[in-house]
Amino acid sequence: ATAESVVSNDYKVNACDVDIDERCTKILALRQPTASDLRLVLAVIKTTADLERIGDEAKRVARMAIRAAGGDHGRNLFGQIAHLGSQVQQMLHGALDTFARMDVDAAIRVAHEDVNIDREYESIMRQSMTYMMEDPRSIPSVLDLIWAARALERIGDRCCNISEYVIYFVKGKDVRHTSLDQIKKEFGA
Repeated sequence: ATAESVVSNDYKVNACDVDIDERCTKILALRQPTASDLRLVLAVIKTTADLERIGDEAKRVARMAIRAAGGDHGRNLFGQIAHLGSQVQQMLHGALDTFARMDVDAAIRVAHEDVNIDREYESIMRQSMTYMMEDPRSIPSVLDLIWAARALERIGDRCCNISEYVIYFVKGKDVRHTSLDQIKKEFGA
């Protein structure tokens, strides 16, 4: 999708979030689900909230891309940010697939991908700092790129959250504040 369409269509993601939230609220009020049904409704509510926030982050990246399209500063970072974006896109597809299948092993693999996303983000940050020190005129442009990279890293975090909701639904255990190593030890993969 073009950057302009990402920005202009964000309202659709917001509307879906509100609609799904309202439907889940009705289910909670009228059906009073218990056990796995309740966990599913909660996982859906939390996942849609994270997907809405992913939409907001994607909009930030799109706005940066529009601003950066005409500039020359920071061009050497574009390749790294594009690579990070590709990794995050694959992670998002994996998280959505994991949610659709409610697959704990796949959820653990998605959560593990966040480690790679964080490493790539840190590499971009180091290179950005070096680039700005070498050419102070580039600071405004490079800061835009840093914000885009940060937004992509946050999308990775949201994908990790979605995988945690899958584990919560399937296993009945909240793993949000549990290390990845502990999750692997307890649930395999």
